[in-house]
Amino acid sequence: MGFILFLVLAVVAVFIIGNILTWGIGLILVVISWMLAGMFAGRILRGRGYGPATDIALGLIGGFVGSFVLRLIGINWVDDIWLIGNVLVGILGAVVLVYVIRFFGNQNFGR
Repeated sequence: MGFILFLVLAVVAVFIIGNILTWGIGLILVVISWMLAGMFAGRILRGRGYGPATDIALGLIGGFVGSFVLRLIGINWVDDIWLIGNVLVGILGAVVLVYVIRFFGNQNFGR
């Protein structure tokens, strides 16, 4: 009886740990792809980027903005395309973010 209970608990533990690792690795890949998106967006908007730290921040914030914008217009399926979709969403969000900041605030932001 004790051995069966041990096996059941071991299977449950492996299942839980596997799900946590899968979720964590997926999150890490999304963050890395959004960082790359910031680099690409910096190259698109400025030609040479804004520097590593700003490109990374632009990509991370742009990823959230891009996901939000795509959900608003109903085409959030783009985010489901593995890696490429995340990069595209991040680039879109970063570009939107820079233009919104330019429109409402600093006219020279990101130039």
